[in-house]
Amino acid sequence: MNTSTISSHANEFAGKRVLVTGGTKGAGKAIADRFRLGGATVIITARSPTQETDNHFIQADVSTAEGTTKVINEILSRFHGIDIIIHNVGGSSAPSGGFITVTDEIWQQNINENLFPAVRLDRGLLPSMIERGSGVIIHISSIQGRLPLYDSTLAYAAAKAALTNYSKALSNEVSPKGIRAVTVSPGFIETDAATRMIQRMADKDKSDYTVARQKLMDMLGGIPLGRPNRPDEVAELVAFLASDRASAITGSEFVIDGGTIPTV
Repeated sequence: MNTSTISSHANEFAGKRVLVTGGTKGAGKAIADRFRLGGATVIITARSPTQETDNHFIQADVSTAEGTTKVINEILSRFHGIDIIIHNVGGSSAPSGGFITVTDEIWQQNINENLFPAVRLDRGLLPSMIERGSGVIIHISSIQGRLPLYDSTLAYAAAKAALTNYSKALSNEVSPKGIRAVTVSPGFIETDAATRMIQRMADKDKSDYTVARQKLMDMLGGIPLGRPNRPDEVAELVAFLASDRASAITGSEFVIDGGTIPTV
């Protein structure tokens, strides 16, 4: 994580319990690291543990009802509630080929991975937040909710659009009760996994990494900034929105995409 560009708020999350789903790699890991930097107690959940995880790790598949129930029960029993929830988990592994390749099973998988984890975890953890009268929920969506790609991420884009819609509706209900709900929609993030994918593209095309990286950005319609997001940049936006510095912000969607979406 590049901390040279991070604001100094060493204790802004002291005493806060933060749940980050999918927090062992990519943007999720950067988000978890950022909250630790701010003094929070960070609980992460993912399907598989890593060497860096500790006793604040809950191994669970939150795309299933059983997995979310496990996380909810452990949060409430071990940590007696949560102050901030970052719904980062999600993704797509659908094949290319457009709408005809998207079977019922693929549609359901994308709903399970990108919408239901937030719906189920919120339903289980929000009541204790409401009882205290405070809390922040941030749903990590995607610019594909507004700028969908049809070739291989049709179901993913639709699920993320549903997540953004759900987040807005939820905010209308819980904001009067002291809970802020916000959406963050990143564009292309240059994670380790993305770097490996770009290198595979370069190897397939017999080109170099820079050429393949530009090809991928062009496929997305271009990025005016000239580069993808870094994970730590997404993490810093999330940290700001979760902090008291953003205490009047709720029900909004924040896009971080280097200018990819070409419209207002």
